[in-house]
Amino acid sequence: MESNGQNGPDDSSLRPVSSLRSHFENMNKPKDGPVSTHAPPSRNQSPSPKPPPVPDTRPSRSVNVPPEDGRPKPSVALNVPSHHTVQIPNPPPLSPKPIKPPAVLIEPPQSPPKPRPLSALQHDTSAHLVPDPSKSPNTPAASSPRSFKIPTRPNTPILEPGRSPRLAAAAQPPSPPPPRRSAELKREREARASPPIPPPVNRAEKPANRLSRLIENAPKLELTPQIAEQRSPFNSPPSSPENEERPVLPTRPARPPPQKGISRSNTLPRGFEPPPVHHTVAGIRRDHEVNGNVRSPISPQPVGDRPALPARPQTITDPVPARIPASSAMKPPPRPPRPGITTSAVTIDGPVPSQSKRVVSTPTSQYAPPPSHSHGRSLTVDRSSERTPAEFHIPTRRAGPSDADNHSSDSPHPASAGQVEVVSQFPDSTRINRRPPFIKQGVHEIYTKYDTRIFDVCGQYVCTTGHLTRVWNLLDGELVMSFAHDEGTKATAVAFKPTSDVQEEGTRLWIGNNIGEIIEADIASQSIIGNKVNAHGRYEIVKIYRHYNEMWTLDEGGTLHVWGPDSDGAPNLGSNPHQTYRLPKGHTFSMIVGEELWHAAGKDIRIFTPTTGGRNQLQVLMRPLVTEGAGEVTSGTLLRAQPGKVFLGHSDGKVSIYSQKDLTCLSVLNVNSYKINSLVGVGNYMWAGFNTGKICVYDVTESPWVIKKDWQAHNNPVIKIIADPASFYKLDRCQVISLGADNMLKSWDGLLQDDFLENEMKSLETQYCKFEDIKLLAMTWNAGASTPNSLRYSESDAVFMQNLLQSSDSPDILIFGFQELVDLEDKTATAKRFFKPKKKDASDQEKMSHQYRDWRDFLVRSLDDYMPADHLYHLLQTATLVGLFTCIFVKSTLRDRIRNLSNAEIKRGMGGLHGNKGAIIVRFMLDDTSLCFINCHLAAGQSGANQRHNDIAAIMESTVLPVERDPSVRIDSYVGGGDGTMVLDHELCLLNGDLNYRIDTMSRDTVVIAVKQNNLAKLLERDQLLVARRRNPAFKLRAFDEMPIQFPPTYKYDVGTDNYDTSEKKRSPAWCDRLLHRGFGRIQQFEYRRHEVRVSDHRPVSGKFKFTVKSISPKKRTLAWADCQQRFETLKEKEANAEKLYYLTNVIGYDVETSKRLIQERATRKDHRIPMQQ
Repeated sequence: MESNGQNGPDDSSLRPVSSLRSHFENMNKPKDGPVSTHAPPSRNQSPSPKPPPVPDTRPSRSVNVPPEDGRPKPSVALNVPSHHTVQIPNPPPLSPKPIKPPAVLIEPPQSPPKPRPLSALQHDTSAHLVPDPSKSPNTPAASSPRSFKIPTRPNTPILEPGRSPRLAAAAQPPSPPPPRRSAELKREREARASPPIPPPVNRAEKPANRLSRLIENAPKLELTPQIAEQRSPFNSPPSSPENEERPVLPTRPARPPPQKGISRSNTLPRGFEPPPVHHTVAGIRRDHEVNGNVRSPISPQPVGDRPALPARPQTITDPVPARIPASSAMKPPPRPPRPGITTSAVTIDGPVPSQSKRVVSTPTSQYAPPPSHSHGRSLTVDRSSERTPAEFHIPTRRAGPSDADNHSSDSPHPASAGQVEVVSQFPDSTRINRRPPFIKQGVHEIYTKYDTRIFDVCGQYVCTTGHLTRVWNLLDGELVMSFAHDEGTKATAVAFKPTSDVQEEGTRLWIGNNIGEIIEADIASQSIIGNKVNAHGRYEIVKIYRHYNEMWTLDEGGTLHVWGPDSDGAPNLGSNPHQTYRLPKGHTFSMIVGEELWHAAGKDIRIFTPTTGGRNQLQVLMRPLVTEGAGEVTSGTLLRAQPGKVFLGHSDGKVSIYSQKDLTCLSVLNVNSYKINSLVGVGNYMWAGFNTGKICVYDVTESPWVIKKDWQAHNNPVIKIIADPASFYKLDRCQVISLGADNMLKSWDGLLQDDFLENEMKSLETQYCKFEDIKLLAMTWNAGASTPNSLRYSESDAVFMQNLLQSSDSPDILIFGFQELVDLEDKTATAKRFFKPKKKDASDQEKMSHQYRDWRDFLVRSLDDYMPADHLYHLLQTATLVGLFTCIFVKSTLRDRIRNLSNAEIKRGMGGLHGNKGAIIVRFMLDDTSLCFINCHLAAGQSGANQRHNDIAAIMESTVLPVERDPSVRIDSYVGGGDGTMVLDHELCLLNGDLNYRIDTMSRDTVVIAVKQNNLAKLLERDQLLVARRRNPAFKLRAFDEMPIQFPPTYKYDVGTDNYDTSEKKRSPAWCDRLLHRGFGRIQQFEYRRHEVRVSDHRPVSGKFKFTVKSISPKKRTLAWADCQQRFETLKEKEANAEKLYYLTNVIGYDVETSKRLIQERATRKDHRIPMQQ
């Protein structure tokens, strides 16, 4: 028999690299033999001359041959030699093309045909692997120790025209076949008596693809051929009837059911020992595993039939004994044992039952954490695909043994997108208090004097670490301990260690460094008393947790050590960790929630239940939780007032809320636009530290959340905030410590005492205040450099001021705000104003140019002429700033009740150097109420919205007004913890001006048509100011109110006409001229209208208001203040008892009865309390 001419001189294959997959798939096929049209011939038939064949274009697939009498039979080859002829019902094309041709085909010179011995043709088959003669390896298959891996390339047709580029054909006739062929028959007999040996590994394939295919084909793996009388439903043995047609293999569907079709790897063994078993047997074994192999595949299920929950493994949990009860006759133990741990009976090296045995580095019985190289794609893969790696699928609920009562198994998924409440509305910022909550006792801030990013606090001691480790006393700021680490060594984690006696808590430290070493330091002796070298094998320790009387240490490689207590009741570095687990890499945040460890790596959240015994399942969920629509997890906390909820902060300023019971995502909230660096629950409020250096306090009981406080805590980003749980028990105060990138430690009052007293006094104002309503008229107008004489040229313009005043109903206060009283386009005048120095001792008359004087005199004459004679008005204040002009009149009856009158200017033009844009602020006290009036002109331009936002922020946050020194006046007459230096410190605020906010995403013609049709609602939806108030949480005008607009846009008109701008620029109409107010319910607006004055390109806008002012009775206020003080003491006592009980039960680990008795005993021993400095 002649060769097909496609082999090299040693009879090895010269096919292209792309046929590698076909090479392995055809290893189960018999050698070239005759193939008839109706029935395949037996293996021992002799070849006979056949006419040339018609090429078979179907992909080569291997087919199982069922064994008979306990012996395996060879498979029927589906490919035929090139010199045979078969009849095919539907002849394929004569020149078939491969499914996926290789990128490059190199065809070496072909060797002439060479004869092949018949014996080799008859005996060149193995009992299990039937190699194709044209693809026989150079060495026997049994000699390869490598296991087979499923290839990733598509099937290659058998008749591939290309040849292998690695072997070159010789010019002379080929040499005889190698002598190894003479032993084929002997090897065949030996192979029948020995188990099959897997084929070589396809190492060119990517591991991720092999893993996905193993998972996909796991249910399709059949029993080994040693099982007798098991026939494949897809093939017939060689003894089939002659008229039986050869089976046609179906094409591989996208998601094939296991019983339909043949996988291209269904006849190949797994790539590891022992050989694979039937999928039913594998399922039974898997159900009995607690810590199975991390590479065990899970049988994929069709999308429609996928079970809601996996089968629960029969795990053995650690016994949880009852906590130590209180006894009046027995003194409570210094330190209770950890629930579920009997320290005297723990045998680390003792045998564990095989059913629950845990390999210390195995985190889960189902999946290993995803490899680090796949994290980059973890958010872009198709999570619904069957071929997706297991760690990327949507998590299916799997309850751990230690949380059988906490986690519900009724829900199929821990989070359902349809159930997540996405709150796009930002928290309510109308009542923000900006006063920093300084601690009342001890030092407020400590400068660390070195670069540190890690710290921990317990009672009076706070420890920071890095290249140096330092400990301070928070009561007096004294540096208690300081030592440097070795060169090249840097501490990367720190935590206070539990002690055997609760009274000694906060005296020992565990410090982890970047070389995997753990150091124990004693604060009292200022010395290092122990260390564990290479505790984490040179890996950097990223986190140290304190869990009851255990310490958990985690390194960057994902190794978690659990250090249980020794015979003394506390962890000891002199012994090895009680248990070691393997967690995912890429740690970004983690925290302990009850008995669980919530571990975040980027956006993926995994939950583990490590214990010292290691006899329970570690991983609670088979797949990670991912909060859709939120960034990476950066922080998290629990709230005592919100039990059963876990709050996680994200890098995009969002907060997600998860249920601790069933792990569903309850809601996702927009909290801020900046990254949340730290979250901490303090009492009933949540504290958040941001990248801007600010700390915000939120009341999470309201919907939407309410911002209680917002202050600049650090000049650089807030690194971390810690609410010290031991502070109430040890110091009788609630302290919150923050560390900033400015290397400053700051201590805050967690009870927010000043805010509580201020809010209580506000709520009791009716008991010590009298209230009075006053009327106010405000007018704003961009006059466009017009003068009072300009109003005379038109009859309608001439009566404008008369009509305005006569229809005002004699208000008590009149506010006139003008913009552009000077020509801002006149560059010469602008240069003179910019460079000409002002006289420091000049009078107001000298400072005011003639334009302002003309308008001031015009307003005074108008009030004398058009207001009733029995109402006398006084000019209270005038203020100017490059076109801006504010003129305030009050009735004579109010003049003597006004005090603390002052004004300020804020320049915003040319980077804050020029006053062509900016604001004038006038404030005064009327009785005991603070009033503030702002006249502003913001940046112009359709696309200048962000610049206008910045202008408003600068105006509102500038501390340009005189400070109020009296603390009682601050509480009574100002709001938000202010001292009167900022606009938002005042109780009643009125803002007017040319704000220049435009209408977005509409053409000029569309706006003009909508105005003519009186379709104002359509335009107001696109108004930049209203949009910013809805969507921008940092927009300072969110705290202001505005009466609904019912008049057409006031800008921009052709001067002297009622036509909107027809100049070359054709500016789009907009509501640039606005009136806004903030009064917390004590300002009411009755009118909001525009006036038809054509002398300018803007129309004037006016509004009528009612302000409610108060006067305080000093005696009644004193009584109310004492009442508020008593209320705070009651609140403090209640919070102290709750926090002390939480500390002893959830941090130390006592039972409730013992904790209450310890609290009572400590309260009665006044001499044991730590003195606090005032």
